[in-house]
Amino acid sequence: MNSSLLYWIWLSSLLDVSLNAKAAVMEIFGSAEEAFYAPAGAFSGIDGITRRDAELLEARDLTVAELIPALCERAEVRILTIEDPDYPRRLKEIFSPPAVLYVRGRLPDLDSGVPVAVIGTRKASPYGIRMGRNIAYELSKCGSIVVSGLTQGVDAAAAEGALAAGGVCVGVLGTPIADAKNSLALRVCRRGALISEYAPGTPQRKSFFRDRNRIAAGISTGVVVTEAPEKSGTRLFVAEALEQGKEIFAVPGNADSENSAGTIRFLREGAQLVTRGWEVAEELNLAYPGVLDPDCRETFPRLPEEAPKREEKKKPSAEASKKRLDKPQTHCYIDITDKLSALPEVQQQVALAVIAGSTGADQIIEATGLEAKAVLSALTMLEIRGITTRDASGRIIIREG
Repeated sequence: MNSSLLYWIWLSSLLDVSLNAKAAVMEIFGSAEEAFYAPAGAFSGIDGITRRDAELLEARDLTVAELIPALCERAEVRILTIEDPDYPRRLKEIFSPPAVLYVRGRLPDLDSGVPVAVIGTRKASPYGIRMGRNIAYELSKCGSIVVSGLTQGVDAAAAEGALAAGGVCVGVLGTPIADAKNSLALRVCRRGALISEYAPGTPQRKSFFRDRNRIAAGISTGVVVTEAPEKSGTRLFVAEALEQGKEIFAVPGNADSENSAGTIRFLREGAQLVTRGWEVAEELNLAYPGVLDPDCRETFPRLPEEAPKREEKKKPSAEASKKRLDKPQTHCYIDITDKLSALPEVQQQVALAVIAGSTGADQIIEATGLEAKAVLSALTMLEIRGITTRDASGRIIIREG
């Protein structure tokens, strides 16, 4: 065992010592071993270290730390300290990086890749679940690593989407890894890794889920919020990511939906509007050129949804069938023009471009001469209004009926 490992575990396992205090210890002393052997009273009076923090550090008790390596070995959990060359560089750069990461599975090269966190509410609607899966699926197809909290709702849906694409997912847990025993966590291990700053056997606390936000945001280059109410843990995650300087993307939802109030607020505050995973990849490709392939959107289908049950319809009469065949097949476009007159001008231009045969955002941008953000916003509103939709291959089309 590495001689310094025990001391990093000691510092990490002091659950009642604040993150501020741990950050101060690492900054002042440089290593956990140096801090452990610092002179008596060395922790008092340091900015960020309270009297209670100093008392806990002064105890210098290795009892728990000495048990953890054996527990990790039995649970097939790898221990990464902040000194380890495999420790993610991006994570080292945040405020109060975890002294130790516990890892199960194969941790991808997060620094060379473009990891993206796909997050949202635990009480997600079918729409939120669908968008979480689809965006993670497309991000994976474009070459991104999907970061997920693996909690119920959007986070779990994002992990499912990444796995369906054959991509890599990293699950950042607010619990010890040994406590993650569901099938999704096991499948993530096979395609990527689970990480946590909590050793096996650590009693769970609610605060762990808030603290893990800094890790998930820290290893990510950007964050996509697919659905979130006004007050939710998602807002804490976004606040952490913004503080770290990460790019924020948000998926719009129904204006009168409580579950969309948070994402709409993020959009008002400057988050980039997206509806597809490749749009996120396209944007991040500007900052990380050559890693992602947003152009692969032309070569893969949308993540298939469960087919709805069809109601049996009465067979039309021969006369009715003849009338239907005689009717011009452009009727849906003729009927839709009445609806367009009531729309804002930009939405009219975008809808008319779709009618004229533009089936992708890039084609619409070229046809209309509008800016990308204006086109994406208009497409979202047209889909919400029921004027456009997407076919099985992801092409934008006018909705019939």
